[in-house]
Amino acid sequence: MTDRLETAANPEGLNRVVIEPLTRVEGHGKVTLLQDDDHHIHQVRLHIAEFRGFEKFIQGRPYWELPVLVQRLCGICPVSHHLAAAKATDALVGCEALTPTAEKIRRLMHYGQVLQSHALHFFHLSSPDLLFGFDDDIAHRNIFGVIEDYPEIARQGVLLRKFGQEVIRVTAGKRIHGTGAIPGGVNKPVSGEERDYLLADVRQMIEWGQQAVELTRRIFMESPDYHREFAGFDSNMLSLVAQDGAFELYHGGLRALDENGATLFDHADCQDYDRLLHEEVRSWSYMKFPFIVKAGQRDGWYRVGPLARVNNADYFPTPLAEQEAQSFRELDAGRPVQASLAYHWARMIELLYCAEAIGILLEDDDISGTELVRRGEMQHRGVGVIEAPRGTLFHHYEINDDGLVEKANLIVSTTHNNQAMNEAIRQVANRYLDGKELNEGLLNHIEVAIRAYDPCLSCATHALGKMPLEVRLVSSGGELVDRLVKSPAGEVAHGS
Repeated sequence: MTDRLETAANPEGLNRVVIEPLTRVEGHGKVTLLQDDDHHIHQVRLHIAEFRGFEKFIQGRPYWELPVLVQRLCGICPVSHHLAAAKATDALVGCEALTPTAEKIRRLMHYGQVLQSHALHFFHLSSPDLLFGFDDDIAHRNIFGVIEDYPEIARQGVLLRKFGQEVIRVTAGKRIHGTGAIPGGVNKPVSGEERDYLLADVRQMIEWGQQAVELTRRIFMESPDYHREFAGFDSNMLSLVAQDGAFELYHGGLRALDENGATLFDHADCQDYDRLLHEEVRSWSYMKFPFIVKAGQRDGWYRVGPLARVNNADYFPTPLAEQEAQSFRELDAGRPVQASLAYHWARMIELLYCAEAIGILLEDDDISGTELVRRGEMQHRGVGVIEAPRGTLFHHYEINDDGLVEKANLIVSTTHNNQAMNEAIRQVANRYLDGKELNEGLLNHIEVAIRAYDPCLSCATHALGKMPLEVRLVSSGGELVDRLVKSPAGEVAHGS
């Protein structure tokens, strides 16, 4: 897993290609590629050109505000930040274990969150590329093309997301930026009427989840060699797992495997995350580069999210998701699946799991219980870790005797995948950029590689729309060789 991104010691003598901004992701990002005169790629970098600073400006705030305050980081996955912060504040108020009602309501909320986010990403943002091909006409390769050519698939995507949002509304009070989780528990149970309302649709959601898995498997297996090679590389994998090694999204220990499936650490206490993982700072990006300390800074980078979670789990605790996961694991004869585009397949297996798990929880009378909160002796340090839709999410807070935040450290899922996304871009650039005339389809290949990771560069909202894009090819002498511009309306043209 050597890093060829750093081999261009003298970039001034190379041709520089810039893709700015990236589309269908939130936040300001760009890609730069350095070529020599023979069109060989020497350096590829994903730059995050904005400064988030959230850890700094929540300093001085009282700890009880955090579950509601920090979820403003994101409009698509606020529940993940809400729950990670709530878990950290559980530790601050000395709650060692939630009541059964509180834990099951939080799980229900989280499964709704993962389901709706996965449905949005796959059906709205990624399915046009997978259904029509990366080089399809841009006027057709979008959600409107899916609605036109595959109306039932588009309909299922909309209704799956709607169901997940309704689960969130029932458990958190509203679909976006709810207030359901509080330090030490939750603030409301799920009523019988609310359970019946959600149960009326859950079987349909499970059926559509199965169809979504079948669709992604079929797309992948129609050309498995191509899908393995596209942005394909070996990496370590990091995720939570349950005590018995089962797939886990809400609570568990940290497991890291290397590219061959050997264990780097297992069932590690999340409270000790900062001894297991360190973050490297590089001058050209505001996003840090985490790595596993045991593996070292050079080889310790890793991937998180659906691909890592399905690879790392010994089994799924729901029958339909486990059946699909077994098929997934057979892809590389038991070795961890490494193909970046397999993220989509793994993502739909997780969507199916969430639908099954929601159905099980809705049948559990505990979620309508009345014991909602537990507290203990106040602590000054709290760490909350959860599996957000995009991967492992860390919230770490330290407070003073007055309950005010003195230190905060957040490692979001996209940060964990930072090096992997850089590597994916390099792989695609080496295969598809060399010697090719710039065109929109070429640009989209690079973005498809990034999009597989479902990145949220500012950890805010998904951006579905037509954003402007400009790529410039500059000679080693500094002269503009070519310039390609995609307008906000989606039109692509060469310009001087």
